[in-house]
Amino acid sequence: MRFLSIYKSAEKNRPPSPEEMSRMGKLIEEGMKAGWLLGTEGCLPSALGARVRLDNSTITVKDGPFTEAKEVVGGFALLQANSKEEALELVRNFLRIVGEGECELRQLYEAGQNNCAEKATHA
Repeated sequence: MRFLSIYKSAEKNRPPSPEEMSRMGKLIEEGMKAGWLLGTEGCLPSALGARVRLDNSTITVKDGPFTEAKEVVGGFALLQANSKEEALELVRNFLRIVGEGECELRQLYEAGQNNCAEKATHA
């Protein structure tokens, strides 16, 4: 099963330290070699971003920075795991290295697989 882990940082307003980058680099290398990490990227500060919304046929664009720190996406990882529990353990290990923040974990839909979302829509 594949999972998307969306990391929401406790906005530090600073780039990661060399030590933090080193620890993260080791985790990424280990995950890629072991096959549980399929891809990962960090995001630039929210001040450089925008939110685009469609509401009642009207599209609005709100430029960053975004004031709600708990909603600021710091990056993502695409994970391969045998279960949700295994994916949760991978996320726990990530947070132990990166520090303050939270991850939203979402299983990805895979055609031909027994997906929970598929069951819910056909119930």
